[in-house]
Order: sequence, then structure tokens, then C-alpha cells
Amino acid sequence: MVLGKFLARRLLNYVVLIFLATSFAYLLAATNLYPRGYFEQMQPPPTPEAVNAQLDALNLNDQAPLAERYVTWLGGVVQGDFGKTIQGGDVTDQMWMKAGVTLRLITVATVLGSVIGIAVGAYAAVRQYRRFDKAATAASFFVLSVPTVVIAIVVQVLAVTINDGLGFQLLRYSGEYAAGFDGTWWELLLNRVHHAILPTIVLAVALFASFARYQRNMMLDVLNADFVRTAMAKGLTRRKALFKHALRTALIPTITYFTFTFGALVSGATFTEKIYGWHGMGAWLIDSIFRHDVHVVAAVSWFMAITIMAASFLSDILYAWLDPRVRV
Repeated sequence: MVLGKFLARRLLNYVVLIFLATSFAYLLAATNLYPRGYFEQMQPPPTPEAVNAQLDALNLNDQAPLAERYVTWLGGVVQGDFGKTIQGGDVTDQMWMKAGVTLRLITVATVLGSVIGIAVGAYAAVRQYRRFDKAATAASFFVLSVPTVVIAIVVQVLAVTINDGLGFQLLRYSGEYAAGFDGTWWELLLNRVHHAILPTIVLAVALFASFARYQRNMMLDVLNADFVRTAMAKGLTRRKALFKHALRTALIPTITYFTFTFGALVSGATFTEKIYGWHGMGAWLIDSIFRHDVHVVAAVSWFMAITIMAASFLSDILYAWLDPRVRV
């Protein structure tokens, strides 16, 4: 009962935060982007009357009060309609299609990066100051010092070099799947997996470095704790005591840290998608900013807020599972 109330309160807080984040994103986009310029640069230039008529139809006319445009947009969002793109398409339909692309990428990268990072960090703490610990520390610090966008470009250049050296395309570094590919669903799946390897590695590596460093520090704090020595005194082997008691306790702050790293992962996915030719939310956001597409910017911001808050809610559930004090 207490656990249910705890999660319900957290969920309510997240709903409020999502509303505020999305509203601020819309207001910032509506005041800083210039949709009128998108139409004025067309050849031949349309008349001012035609531009105003088009902007009115899209609810993007900067001559209308901002509050009025916001209320109209918000009324549509409540009904599941995020408005029209500046090109006249339906934002909601395109958003769900592109959201699937991004979620496939960041979900796999999150699982790989966090699991491997936690395992490496925990083992490095157990092997403190030995070769594995030093190698893991050096690798983590190196990755943390390099922006994700640089890692993505370097990995892409390496893939081109390897393919040229082998004389055939072993590594795919552009697009979600091969253009014009025709085959069974199983062959299409393998083709998509082949194309997803490099961008997934880029995002997973960045996440691995963060988790490895953080988990190592948290594990060191509990290795010599009284409860670990007590468990060993009661007959548990050192390995079981470390895994059942030390690691479980050290995971509690790491679960909280997960929310912050996930936000960075979503941001990193924006550039990774653009570099690797994935038509997901990140690439859509960059293109929409250049087109002054207010509704798309707001929709992508809503999606990013949803994913980050979902990660936060998942961390709350895991926190409650790991820490008995929350349940009672």
C-alpha cells in the first residue's frame, strides 16, 4: 500500500513536469522560430495574403496573439493532435513513426551500456588497483572526455576504412536498412540489425563509461561495510556476499543516477541519428529547427520528456525493489 502511494505520487509529479516541459518548449519555439520566413523564401514568392492564410490554417501566424495560438495548440494536444507540420503533414502520425525508430535505438543501447557498465564497474572495484581496474578506468575516462558526436564520426570513419580494406561492405554506417531491400521478414530483420550495430555501439559506449565509473565508486563504498562482513561471518562465500549484499546496496544510488545518464543518451541519439542517416526523433528535431517548424519542435520535446520521465519512473520502481525502506 505504501509502495503504491509512493509510485502514484511520483507518477503525478512526472505528469506535471511533462506538461510544463512541453509547454515551455512550445512557447520558446513559437517566440524564437520564424515560420513566416519558410514561406517567404519560396520561388516564386507568395503574396503576403497567401502567406497569412497558410499560417492561419497551420496555427502558426505570428500576427496572432501567442496565448491564443498556445491555447489552440494545447486543446489539440489534449485530444492527441499535435497540429500540422509547416509542410501540411500530420505531426502526430509522423511522430509515432519516428518515435519507433528512436526507441529501437536507445532501448538496446540503454540495456547494453548500463548492464555492461555496471558489471565492469563492480568488478573493477573488487579488483581495485589491479590491471583490470586500471584498464577499465583508463577506457572510461577516455570515453567520457570525448563528446558522443565525435565518437559517432570516428566510428563511422573506422567503418569506411575497414570496408575499403576488406573490399566489401562488412559494416553498415548509413540508414536504418538497405534501400530497395526485398526479402522475407527474417531477412529484413537481419538487415535492420546489421544497420543498427554501429549507432547502437556509439550510444552504448557513452553510457557504459558513465555507469562503469559511478558503479565502481559506489561498490568501493560498501565492500568493507559491516553488513558484508557479517554475511561472510554467517557462512556466505565472499562471492555470494558481494553479489547478494554489496552489489544490491551499491545499485541503489546507481538506479537514481540512471535518470540523468538517460537524458544524456537521448541528447546523444539526436546527433547519432543524423550522422548515421536514421530518420528518428533526433534527426527530425534538427530538420524542423531549420524549417522553423514550431509544432514538430514541441512534439519532439514532448517525446523526449516522456522518455526521460519514463526512465525516472522505472528507476523509482527499481529503487523500491532494491531498498526495503521504501516498501515499508
